[in-house]
Amino acid sequence: MAPRQHFGESLKLLNQELLKMGTLVEEAIRRSVTCLIDQDIELAKKIIDEDDAVNEMEVAIEDRCTILIATEQPVAGDLRHIITALKIVTQLERMGDHAVHIAKAAIRLSEEIYMKPLIDIPRMSEIVVKMIHDVLTAFINNDAELAIEVAKMDASIDKLHHQVMTEIWGYIQSDPRYVKQSTSFLFISRFLERLGDHVTNISEWIVYNNTGKHVELNRIGYYTETEKGDGERDDSNRR
Repeated sequence: MAPRQHFGESLKLLNQELLKMGTLVEEAIRRSVTCLIDQDIELAKKIIDEDDAVNEMEVAIEDRCTILIATEQPVAGDLRHIITALKIVTQLERMGDHAVHIAKAAIRLSEEIYMKPLIDIPRMSEIVVKMIHDVLTAFINNDAELAIEVAKMDASIDKLHHQVMTEIWGYIQSDPRYVKQSTSFLFISRFLERLGDHVTNISEWIVYNNTGKHVELNRIGYYTETEKGDGERDDSNRR
């Protein structure tokens, strides 16, 4: 096999491993909220135990990237692709940790009578799972436009997180008995909000992979500028 063809096959295998890791994380997040809704302790414990597989994949992919850089000495787009893969696996591993945190919270809440049916938290998880799926598709296809569209979805996560916080503070003020349970739900909502931030970070690295430029996709005014075709960044709008 020619050297270039061998390198191409190696990159394809790297992409497949990264997608596999992403699928594990997607499923962990989906099931963590399921066990929260169903108050399913056994499922929660399974999610916690299976996090080792995500951690092992992170190490394996990092090793693969290191070997590719050392042996193939990639440049330009190929080097950016490998660097982006390294950044993505770090974000995915952290996202897997958040799924574990939610599963642990589900165990703590397993014998509680919930103060109300869970509505916004499941909605947040559905959006997050879609964001992960779409952002990994953007990476494989080196699609910066899709990555930007995915990052825009984070606004919906933030809005729902704000709704959850407002509602929960209302419950705390009306009945002190809900303080412990409310605190757990506040943390769960925060974990899901952070998941959206991690996906946005991945989107930023995909834009870098595609263009060689670093951007901040959660910066106020960024989308308006790019949609107008203005490629320059106005740092006065950073938050």
